[in-house]
Amino acid sequence: MGDEWAGSDDEIARAALDSSPNAVVALDRDQSVLVWNAAAERVFGWAAEEVLGRRAPIVPDELTAEHNAVLERVRTGEPVSLRTKRLHSDGALLDLRVDISALRLGSAVGGYVCVYHPAQADELARNRMARRARLVRRLTDVVGDINSELELSAVLDRISANLTELTGADAGGFVLIEGDRLRLVSTYQLPDSIRGTTTDLRTSLVDRLLRTGKTVMLESDGLDDLVWARLRGLHTVALGLAAVGGRPYGALYALFARRNPGHLELELLELLAGHAGIAVGNAVAYQEAVRQRAHERAVFDASADGIAVLDQDGLVVRWNPAAAGLTALAPESVIGAPPPFPLPKPGEKVTFQMENGRWLDVVSAQIEETGEVVVDFRDVTSAKELEEAKDLFLATTSHELRTPITIVRGFASTLDARWDKMADAERRAAVHTIAERSRSLGELMDHLLLGARAGADELKVRIEEVDLAERIDAATLGLPALSDKHRVEVDIARGLPLVLGDPLATDIILGQLLENAFKYSPKGGLISVAAWPDGENVVVVVDDEGVGIAPGDRERIFERFVQVDSGDRRRFGGVGLGLYIVRSLARAQGGDVSAHPRREGGTRMRLVLRCASPIGSDTPMR
Repeated sequence: MGDEWAGSDDEIARAALDSSPNAVVALDRDQSVLVWNAAAERVFGWAAEEVLGRRAPIVPDELTAEHNAVLERVRTGEPVSLRTKRLHSDGALLDLRVDISALRLGSAVGGYVCVYHPAQADELARNRMARRARLVRRLTDVVGDINSELELSAVLDRISANLTELTGADAGGFVLIEGDRLRLVSTYQLPDSIRGTTTDLRTSLVDRLLRTGKTVMLESDGLDDLVWARLRGLHTVALGLAAVGGRPYGALYALFARRNPGHLELELLELLAGHAGIAVGNAVAYQEAVRQRAHERAVFDASADGIAVLDQDGLVVRWNPAAAGLTALAPESVIGAPPPFPLPKPGEKVTFQMENGRWLDVVSAQIEETGEVVVDFRDVTSAKELEEAKDLFLATTSHELRTPITIVRGFASTLDARWDKMADAERRAAVHTIAERSRSLGELMDHLLLGARAGADELKVRIEEVDLAERIDAATLGLPALSDKHRVEVDIARGLPLVLGDPLATDIILGQLLENAFKYSPKGGLISVAAWPDGENVVVVVDDEGVGIAPGDRERIFERFVQVDSGDRRRFGGVGLGLYIVRSLARAQGGDVSAHPRREGGTRMRLVLRCASPIGSDTPMR
């Protein structure tokens, strides 16, 4: 032990008795006084030396029987506590409560120990307990009120306001622990201007509280330098630690300027700080849940894939905007009903065609915790069409190649085997056929090569000034002789401006447009070509009176490998690259090509190219 405890056991016992706030009187079995502590001297007015070894004259005569009966009960039974009267040395009656227990020496009862305290202390204790019970009940209401809020700022404001009601403080506040800083986030009965104030955690009362390992503390020194000094007359700060998930989150400050806090106020502050940590934790969790839901909603709504959520009965409960767009079904027509497509098993995929013609790839996954099913589906119509187009392209290309190759091989074999037996005219005709079919093969190979380059964005064009009128004249020269069923008319505006482009690419475009006009008007009719300036562009149109193009196919015909089924166009053969190459070459030159219907029937193909110089300048014209 330390030096301060170096005394004997008797000295320690006497010091303990003299330090007791209650009167302690020990009696032997004959009721002679063995112990009479300092508090007994104050309560009864007799000094110890006046009563030690004799009966203390403190029991009124009318209560002697009661006193003896109580001692006998204590000797043979349990301790007794009762409210009674005792005499003061001046003859006054004292209203006291006494707790009497047996003084045991080993296993024998050697006497009695009586501890006296004023009866009014019991009343004060009862009053304190009643007040505490009221405040604890109010604390329950306060906690319910705090937890009814889920917005963090509102929770903190309610905590600060209720703090003053429960503890009787004159003002309150809440600070957050943010790393090595504190930030004042809520105040009550304090200027709003101090909200948001920050300070170093290491020099704060919160740090001192954390280092003590306690959850509540009082401080009354050195308050002038604190932001709380804005409260006039501040003399005491009570501090309670709020923890979230077992970690310090912040602290409640109760500020006193007109009264002093007692242990009950500190107890309530500690309880409120604990509940504040729970409420703050709930608010933080709620905010995180709100943020997470907002994030999920943003992903759900912004997804390019269609997403549906099905309940345990397989009915749609959520249907995102992309789902509505892909299926042409509004949420209100789908929610509460089964999805409009078959569901694959988890981990599998189903490809399904909707009534609107779209092809969808559908996959699904189950949420084990809720039993819900999340369905993801995307539009694969283009991929499906491209796959079919490629198959058609391969079949068509094989056919387009096989026919001239078969003819070339047949005529070549005939020439090889029967050269000497053939007339000169027959040989010339065979060679001419081989040359024509070889040219067709060359053109087909050129188309395939151009199509591949266009698909890889590798078309190279040289932009220069081009005399479009001259290119049109060259392209249409000799066309009337190609067919006795078609008439060709050319109408080029006078002074047609030069355009920006590539002469070879422009020739290919014009040649393909004219070839299609002849090809898709098998019954003949008028093929008209016209060109005129239009603002900063020059427009060229090629009109035919042929089979026409269905409205839904007027853009599709410019895709690779597309050969539309509408009308009679499918029967004309080809690999489906011509118009794809035309548009690619036109756009590479800064222009464009589009298809339009004619009122009289047939098709108008419209080519637009840029003028080399603005209309009205001194740029040379044809």
